[in-house]
Amino acid sequence: MTTMLERDKKTYGQLLGRALPHVIHTEEECERLTNELIRLDELTDSSAEEKELAELLAVLIDEYEARRYPIPKATPGQTLRHLMEARDLTQKDLWKVFGSKGIASEVFHGKRAISRTHAKKLADFFHVGVELFI
Repeated sequence: MTTMLERDKKTYGQLLGRALPHVIHTEEECERLTNELIRLDELTDSSAEEKELAELLAVLIDEYEARRYPIPKATPGQTLRHLMEARDLTQKDLWKVFGSKGIASEVFHGKRAISRTHAKKLADFFHVGVELFI
């Protein structure tokens, strides 16, 4: 990885002067910097300075979008239903994990919370982190 000391500071400064990157506060600013990022990404032979600016713009755009359009964390039940759907599973496929039909049904329909014990078993079953179910 090239460090800033290995870049041409004058060239990088000129790129910054043209792009004027800053913390994004509006959709218009985001669109302008996104267009600049697209322009940089379309270059066939980017310089180290252009790559550095593209990385900076990507960070600024990601940060703005995370603030502006936060993605709510899925509930454990939503996560379970998603994993089941993605693997084409039914409640019946989880009976052994939960120990009974009734508990599997109650958890699936949101009538019962996923216990820590079941969270660990689900994590093992789906090969994911237990935190998804807690």
